[in-house]
Amino acid sequence: MAQNIPALSSGEGGLSRYLDEIRRFPMLEPQEEYMLAKRYKEHGDPAAAERLVTSHLRLVAKIAMGYRGYGLPISEVVSEGNVGLMQAVKRFEPDKGFRLATYAMWWIKAAIQEYILRSWSLVKMGTTANQKRLFFNLRRLKGRIQALDEGDLRPEHVTEIATKLGVSEEEVVSMNRRLAGDASLNAPIRAEADSGEWQDWLVDESDSQEAIFAQQEELDQRRKLLGDAMEVLNDRERRIFEARRLSEDPITLEDLSTEFGVSRERVRQIEVRAFEKVQKAVRRGARELEQPQAQIAGQA
Repeated sequence: MAQNIPALSSGEGGLSRYLDEIRRFPMLEPQEEYMLAKRYKEHGDPAAAERLVTSHLRLVAKIAMGYRGYGLPISEVVSEGNVGLMQAVKRFEPDKGFRLATYAMWWIKAAIQEYILRSWSLVKMGTTANQKRLFFNLRRLKGRIQALDEGDLRPEHVTEIATKLGVSEEEVVSMNRRLAGDASLNAPIRAEADSGEWQDWLVDESDSQEAIFAQQEELDQRRKLLGDAMEVLNDRERRIFEARRLSEDPITLEDLSTEFGVSRERVRQIEVRAFEKVQKAVRRGARELEQPQAQIAGQA
């Protein structure tokens, strides 16, 4: 799967060359991505897996840049992110309706964060969910409340951070001491006059307005496809489908069997049939939606 991934050498020059190389891999259209993912999942086609990986190398690089402030070689951070991407491709379920990028982001970040936790300090950092959350968010929250001075946090700052992250105050104090305080963002990286300041390495991880708009547009489109697809269901199928698949607190098979006067197994069968009907209708709607877009793209 990783055979044709460009090598990333250390240093800024190596990073620039790597970014130039991965730009040559084209992004995938939704239907193309779906077909490649199906081919890999059902037939283990290594060529399909390779295209899925290489088309998302830019996503890994973008995420990796957000972790440059930990003082680790960016080449290794990117490499760990690529490992996470490969794990995501192996586990990706294309029939669930999500894009690979949405699914892969978690795996990429998890791989990078695990690497940072292993490498950042000789003192073993915490590996529980709370400790990881503290490690990767403590600096950011201290910056927001203007508590970046070295030394222990003030009691009110400890309380505020613990509340926001859902951890104990003792964990906040302990992690802050492990991190040995924060240096000023205006401090030079090295002694040389032109080495730059630490703030120059900070990356805004928030999505751009264009990305937010695109995500909202895609979400609205999915909701419309689902709403239109549910028109294929009769009243009983719709009620069971919504109660079992769309509700935040799904109704039990037992309660629905009592409501409709049928067995629990019969309710389960109706639920499965309704899901299959909706799934087919969503795919059909997606294909119909893509046809005009393809025509427009061909005319452009």
